[in-house]
Amino acid sequence: MIIRLEQPQDWSEVENLTRESFWNVYRPGCTEHYVLNQFRNNPDFIPELDFVMLEDEKIIGHVMFSRAEIILDERLPEGERSSEIGTHFPSWTFGPISIHPDYKRKGYGLKLLQYALEKAREMGVGLIQMEGNIEFYKHAGFDLASKMKIHYHSEPRESDVPYFLAQELIPGYWQGREGTYCPPKGYFVADENPVAFGAYEATFPQKEKTLQPGQLPQFCQSCGMPLTKNEDCGTNGDGSINFDYCQYCYKDGHLISSTTFNLQ
Repeated sequence: MIIRLEQPQDWSEVENLTRESFWNVYRPGCTEHYVLNQFRNNPDFIPELDFVMLEDEKIIGHVMFSRAEIILDERLPEGERSSEIGTHFPSWTFGPISIHPDYKRKGYGLKLLQYALEKAREMGVGLIQMEGNIEFYKHAGFDLASKMKIHYHSEPRESDVPYFLAQELIPGYWQGREGTYCPPKGYFVADENPVAFGAYEATFPQKEKTLQPGQLPQFCQSCGMPLTKNEDCGTNGDGSINFDYCQYCYKDGHLISSTTFNLQ
């Protein structure tokens, strides 16, 4: 097993690996490979913490890191100056982290992450936040971010958000502050540029998208109905499934107006 920095000649292979690793895991299909494709040109991207893992000369894993920030609260540690209120406090995050499906649940992901976190610590990275499964990431030293009084930007402040995790890599870096974490803007590039993402996705071999247990909750973007199985979803003009809308709001590539819906 070898872990080294990603190189430009690896890019296509790594993006395909990322797509295979995340396909239908959190949602029908995935967008993580496009995030990676676009993020390499983002000023928050950290090329010194962009690693691939190889087994038998084949890339089987990848992880990238990014700069992030926490906006500090009014509630400050005793003795702190009030001028810190609203300060954009430097922090970091990582992901996507990908392991080829053939190598999952064999310890490779943890080895890659532990290696990368140690390199991050050596570079002076003091605090990491990320979204993930606590049952896996606790083995790499992560715990609920709420225990460190770090709040997630889109959840109630009083929530112990189960998927929002944190770890202080340099002891004393956070010093008991309180604040709200803001993910890097580049993580939402697929949602912000759906046409560009669609064109990029079309360059890959076709794969079937499907709703399945364990994914993040999916809802109709029109009426809010939960989408729990493929049959709940609308249809595109070519008869394929549309995972953005329910069958009552979207049919054959067209939104059904609320008037039409109420008459049915």
